[in-house]
Amino acid sequence: MVTTRTPLIAGNWKMNLDHLQAIAFVQKLAWSLKDAKHDHSSVEAAVFPPFTDLRSVQTLLDADGLSLVLGAQDLSAHDSGAYTGEVSGASLAKLDVRYVLVGHSERRTLHAEDDSVVASKVAAAHRHGLVPVICVGETADDLETHGPSAVPVAQLRASLADVPATAEIVVAYEPVWAIGSGKAATAEQAEQVCAALREALVEIVGADRAAATRILYGGSVKSSNIASFMREPNVDGALVGGASLDVDEFASIVRFESHVGV
Repeated sequence: MVTTRTPLIAGNWKMNLDHLQAIAFVQKLAWSLKDAKHDHSSVEAAVFPPFTDLRSVQTLLDADGLSLVLGAQDLSAHDSGAYTGEVSGASLAKLDVRYVLVGHSERRTLHAEDDSVVASKVAAAHRHGLVPVICVGETADDLETHGPSAVPVAQLRASLADVPATAEIVVAYEPVWAIGSGKAATAEQAEQVCAALREALVEIVGADRAAATRILYGGSVKSSNIASFMREPNVDGALVGGASLDVDEFASIVRFESHVGV
């Protein structure tokens, strides 16, 4: 049986746009996709604003019945308590957040989040009905020392240590050496690692769940290269950084199916 996975294009705004800018951005993005007659059931589009924007965006999506999906950039491993500055999965769930990034390379590097922290956050997301977008990837040194896929596969295995095999997840492969560099991995490089990640998922969660799990590529994704990635059998979407802050560019990435040669 052939499993059809709905592509997911996820826009990670990082620490950009205040809540007023976020409202204007989402309105324009929704209008752009509507004008282009984009079918959200064929390609899912999600935005991941900063925490301070979530309520404003959630209210807009709900009030206007927009088909964009809401994601958060992080969550606490804890459900409540004396954890100043952290945001719980319970609070995110109340804002109709569906996805949450976990283990992004910037969290791993700048906030020293190791595999055990990532695993605890994946478990927290599951407890509150959120779908974790588990970010894995290698640095240039990792690539040279261990080759492509060894480090991402190890990170994925560690992140799933505390969740049941039936839990819904999304995996995002982000080669750290490509993020923000303007130089993306080739489609062939992305496919090689994404295929290895899916093979690991077969061992961890079983063939059926592995076949249904979406694996995204992230790292200098643009409208000019998204089609080449989406032709690969194990690439099911993209985690978009800088390009997600440009409405026209992001809308074009979401509409990759309309690009010539897809």
